[in-house]
Formats: sequence, structure tokens, C-alpha cells
Amino acid sequence: MVEATHTVSAALCSHISHSRPRCRRQNEQEQKHRALFTHSCVQRASVSVLDEGDDYDLMYVNLDNEIEGPVLGTEETVSCDCQREHTEWDKLFIMLENSQMKENMMLQAMDETLKVDLQTLKAELSQLTTNLAATFAAAVEKVTSHIVSQVEQTLARNSDQAEEVKRLHESEQGKVLEHVLLLSHNMSSRLGQLESAWLRRSEVEAQETAFQQDKFSPTRGDNLILNSLWKELQQTRAELKASQKWAAQHLLPAGCETAILFPMRSKKIFGSVHPTAGMTLHSFTACIWIKVTEALEKTIVFSYGTKLNPYEIQLYLSRDSAVLVVGGDQHKLAVKNAVVPGKWIHLCGAWSSENGSASLWVKGELAATALDVADSHTIPDGGILQIGQEKNGCCVGGGFDEALAFSGKLTGFNMWDRVLSAKEIAAQSGEDACSIRGNIIGWGVTEVLPYGGAQYVS
Repeated sequence: MVEATHTVSAALCSHISHSRPRCRRQNEQEQKHRALFTHSCVQRASVSVLDEGDDYDLMYVNLDNEIEGPVLGTEETVSCDCQREHTEWDKLFIMLENSQMKENMMLQAMDETLKVDLQTLKAELSQLTTNLAATFAAAVEKVTSHIVSQVEQTLARNSDQAEEVKRLHESEQGKVLEHVLLLSHNMSSRLGQLESAWLRRSEVEAQETAFQQDKFSPTRGDNLILNSLWKELQQTRAELKASQKWAAQHLLPAGCETAILFPMRSKKIFGSVHPTAGMTLHSFTACIWIKVTEALEKTIVFSYGTKLNPYEIQLYLSRDSAVLVVGGDQHKLAVKNAVVPGKWIHLCGAWSSENGSASLWVKGELAATALDVADSHTIPDGGILQIGQEKNGCCVGGGFDEALAFSGKLTGFNMWDRVLSAKEIAAQSGEDACSIRGNIIGWGVTEVLPYGGAQYVS
């Protein structure tokens, strides 16, 4: 088929070069056909061979355009028969031209169709990618949230379990230490009794006469045994005193789990207390456990004051005395021999404006009382409450006075807006003292923030 096509194309090309002259219009049409066919000869020719006699059934479109009327021009018109029928070559030229046009139209239509399909496919892929990205992001966020929630729940459970174990351990340790302390006290008492009996026996033996000594005095072996026993008793007593001292230094008061340590006297070390309720008071009771390292002329335990009066309420130490101040430094109540450095002491101060009654309690017992202490006075709200220091405006920049600073430990700080009974105050210094909390300040509930090196210890 291809060889036949090339043969027909070669013949057509030869015919073009040897064709005879025709009329002008027919020549112009043939020139157009020849140009198209020449281009087709270079590229490809499409001819269908239908029968064995080399006859070709040619499909063509009649494009015979005729212009009627005279033809103007300077050239001489050659007379010819322009109305004659197209030859087979003419029909072949027309068929090739139509085939080329159809092929170009089909290629253009196919190109446009492919472009539209590609654009549609691109849009669909873009939409699918967007949908998949949104779905994947939502799924990842959901899974991440679930994992974070599970981790937080696990951490919370572990934290609660650790806190519970810690509380149980501290409670058991405290009970063991209390039991050891009680046993040491009992053994110390027994050793004291033995020591007293030994001394009495020694005095009796010294008063015996010579002949009684010869008859009743113990032998040398007995003396050695007694001396050895005496030395062992003295050594045991010293060890018990050391264990009592250690327990007293390391144990907190009964029921108290934490304390605030003030490691030294410093103008930068203090604690800020934020009362649960307002401080407009006509009466109050304040209680606190302290273990002071050293008390000077004025060592502040706690202080509440305003800009107008920095001494509204104060409890401070003066060497071995405890002093309660209400409404100003001129209204005070003191009790001597109340403080021992290095030992836990429970102090309570109570006051009422009704008749100015004030009282100081040491270790749950009434130690001092007075009347007409700032009677008819009202403690105003809006002041500053601090432990371990007082805000008196002494220093440049609003600092503190180092000489007034507290050093030691504080715990169980509670305050009520009323005067407690003797039974309630005694309970404050007994077992589970820190479990009883005030309605103005409750230890372990009210916010107490240490600053400058003060810190919570247990």
C-alpha cells in the first residue's frame, strides 16, 4: 500500500512538471493545487487503491469557482475551454487538499480535547489532595489529642500515687520518731531513778562504821561490777540525750507536715501572707509554732500594718520574752521566759476591742492578760501581712531592717476573726495542731510565699 502511494505521488509530481498551459483561471487553480501537492509529496500522500487494474476511485469535492464577466488585463488572454470537466489529476489534487484540511482539523480538535481533559484531571487531583490533607490533619490532631490526654491522665495518677506514698511515709516516719522520743523519755526517767538510788546507796555506805564496813561492805569484785554498771548507765543516758536532741531538731510539731525555714537574719528574707478573708477586725486570735535560732531585742514573728500605721498587729520576740502589739507600739502585752532558742514553742495572742482585753498563751496555757489595750479600736483592711519581718518604711527603697529579721523555722500560722476559748487554744498546741485552721489565715490553705532565701521544708 505504501509503495503504491509513493508511485502515485511520483507520477503526480511528473505530471505537474509536464502539464500543458491552460486558461488563466484554470492555471491559477492548478498552481495552488501543485503547491499543496508538492508539500504533500515531501510529507506523505494518501491514496487508496481500490481495484487490481490500477484504477483509483477518487473522492473529491467540487471547488470549481468561476467568475463571470470580462477579465481585465494587459496580457493577452489565451482562449481555452474553462468549462470543461476536471481531470483525474485535478480531482486527486482536490482530494489531497481536503484530506490535509481534515487531518489538521482533527489534530486541532484532539489537542483541544486533551487540554480540557488535562485541566479537568488537574483540578480533580488538586481537590482530592486538599480533601486528603484536611482529613489527614484532622485525624492526626485527633490522635495527638487522645495521646496527650492519656499521658496527662497517667501523669496525674502517678503524681497522686507518689503524693499518697509520700504522705504515708512521712506519717509513719513521724509516728516512729515520736515513739522513739517517748521511749527515750521513759528510759531517761528510769536511768535518773537508778542514778538517784545509786547515790543514796553510796551515802549510806559512807556513813557505816568500820566494823559494819568489815561485816557488810561489798567485796572488791562487787565494787568492780557496780562501777561497770554505773559507767554503762552514764553512757546510755548520754546516748538518749543525743537522740532526744536530734529528734527535737528534726521533728515538726504534731500534725504539721511543712514549715518555712529562715536560714539567717537578712533584710531580703521574709514571707508574704495573703489572707483568705478581709482584715477589718474588731477581735482576733493568732497562733503560731516557732523555733528561733536566736532572738535579739526585737525579732519579728509576724506583722500586719498599713501606710498610716505599720504596727496594727505584731507578735515579736525580745530575747526570751514574747510581745503582742495591737493598734500601735504603745499598746502591747509581754510575757517573760517564754522562748527557748532551738526548741519548738507554741504562741497565741488574742484581742478584743470591746474592752481592750488582750492575752498571751504559751504552749496552750495562759501566760499573760491585760485590759484597755487599744479598746474601741478597729483593725483596718488593706494592709500588708508578713512573717519574719515588718514593713515600717525604715529604709531607702522600702526595704527591711536586718536587725528585726527572724531566723529559724515557722509553722502552723492561723488567725481567726474572734477570740478563741481556752479549750480551743489548748487544742492548737496539742496533737494534730496543724489540722485546725483559722478562717482568716489557714496554714496549708492560705497562700504564704517565701522570698529571698526562705523556703518550705518538711
